[in-house]
Amino acid sequence: MTAAILLLAFVTLERLAELWLARRNTADLVARGAVEFAPGHYPLIVTLHAAWLAGLWWLGWDRPVHGGWLAVFAVLQIARVWVIATLGRRWTTRIIVLPGAPLVRHGPYRFLSHPNYAVVVGEIAVLPLVFGLPLYALVFSGLNAVVLAIRIRAEQAALGQSVHARRA
Repeated sequence: MTAAILLLAFVTLERLAELWLARRNTADLVARGAVEFAPGHYPLIVTLHAAWLAGLWWLGWDRPVHGGWLAVFAVLQIARVWVIATLGRRWTTRIIVLPGAPLVRHGPYRFLSHPNYAVVVGEIAVLPLVFGLPLYALVFSGLNAVVLAIRIRAEQAALGQSVHARRA
């Protein structure tokens, strides 16, 4: 088994585990009275990420792994774990707002409003570079930028409504 296959298998299993965790956390949050905002764009996010990963399997499975970019990707995975651990049971792949819950302001949220999206931006660009696929990285980074513009606008609106509800 090549290093490329091992890395792609790791990322695939990581994404599947995250979907399981997100589904569990979403169900828990909804049971506690949380509300989902702007679900219409969610299939677009899933499609983009699935296409990105499927394309990497198609194009990258037999390519050499570049160690420098792999190190950058490893740092991004540490940041991903930090984000998920900071949010705990509130981490999900959907926009789920628990009324009355304060915004998270510790961990990576001390430094960035959306650290999870910063990690995703990095991953979308860096993993193709691990396999020497700069054009692939550029194309998917552009597509991801469009999706994140929609997502962040929707999330900001949801959080704004939640803040207004807490003040009322």
